[in-house]
Amino acid sequence: MEIIPAIDIIDGKCVRLTQGDYSQKKVYNEHPLEVAKAFEDAGLRRLHLVDLDGAKAGAVKNWKVLETLAGKTGLVIDFGGGIKTAADVEIVFDSGAALATVGSIAVKDGPLFVSWLSAYGAERFLLGADVKDEKIAVSGWQETTDRWVYDFIAEYLDKGVRQVFCTDVSKDGLLQGPALELYRNIVGKFPELHFIASGGVSGMDDVRRLEEVGCKGVIIGKAIYEGRITLKELC
Repeated sequence: MEIIPAIDIIDGKCVRLTQGDYSQKKVYNEHPLEVAKAFEDAGLRRLHLVDLDGAKAGAVKNWKVLETLAGKTGLVIDFGGGIKTAADVEIVFDSGAALATVGSIAVKDGPLFVSWLSAYGAERFLLGADVKDEKIAVSGWQETTDRWVYDFIAEYLDKGVRQVFCTDVSKDGLLQGPALELYRNIVGKFPELHFIASGGVSGMDDVRRLEEVGCKGVIIGKAIYEGRITLKELC
């Protein structure tokens, strides 16, 4: 199973939120490149980079951080947060991202997202599914839709998307364990999917359980920054 460390960016700094709440922000490092290099030096190969300023503003903001990390490490970076227009997609790819991470726009404007899949190739996108009670949540988790996560995934599998990560809103940032039952259901329904778990990981036992469930990858953030999991354990 692929381990994907996360770096969330606000004002160019490495932070973590609790359950997507900007008022519950903790700064872990003012220099994201230091963090990214530590991941690379430990033997990790991917990075999940999130522009929280962009997510809040509805437009990519921290593309310079992406450009620096892509230029000065060999990490395979997926970048998300604020990707709403074709111009945003261009900025993300031009700045060095291997994949553009898209969530809300795939919910709110499916035809636009499908046009990007056609223009750039579905393999260049990582689809994010934020979930509350098996329903899709958008707008920084402030808005829950009536759309079942399974229908959402099925729709874009038909369009060629193969990499999907899912975050259970109720678990993220709490270090209380991941949504194993939800992930088991998703993997069971879509065995062909490259499914990546996200949110709630508190230690290596959780990582092992996710692998047993059949997840192909896991995004880990707070557990690393809080010392619950060491980089040595992950590699």
